[in-house]
Amino acid sequence: MNASIISALSALAGAAIGGLTSVVMSWLTQVIQARAQQSAHDKSLREDLYKEFIDEASKSYIDALQNNKADISSLVGLYAKISRMRVLSSATVVERADQIARKIVDTYLAPNVSFPELRELMINGKLDALRDFSEACRAELLPLRSEPLWTNSMTPSLKPLSPTSR
Repeated sequence: MNASIISALSALAGAAIGGLTSVVMSWLTQVIQARAQQSAHDKSLREDLYKEFIDEASKSYIDALQNNKADISSLVGLYAKISRMRVLSSATVVERADQIARKIVDTYLAPNVSFPELRELMINGKLDALRDFSEACRAELLPLRSEPLWTNSMTPSLKPLSPTSR
């Protein structure tokens, strides 16, 4: 074969490989970015749902401690949020949320709590009905935190060189 033909074919092959590499890398970058955006969106949805549930469950629990007449609309709101959790969350988080809802209903059925009794519950650590739920949420969300691009293990050491290492 003529040297000029070999040279031309080599140039065409190089351009094709370079173009294909560029297309593949662009596609991979788009896929990675889309996954990161979806993960961030899912985490945000869960965080918002958990925050709303904690706010509403706290208010319902305090109401249940003080009243015997249940706030049905609030309980329905709690169960609606639990149903949303069944779609988005782990079974552990849903189970902890169900426990809270049952505790609230049971508390409405129990006698009202006086302020000194409330203080006693607080001292004994029995007032925090949402602790297990909060810990389950934290355990679920912790792995979803974004990893830093530069970790401490990658940080170069800036220690001065000792006289013996020079």
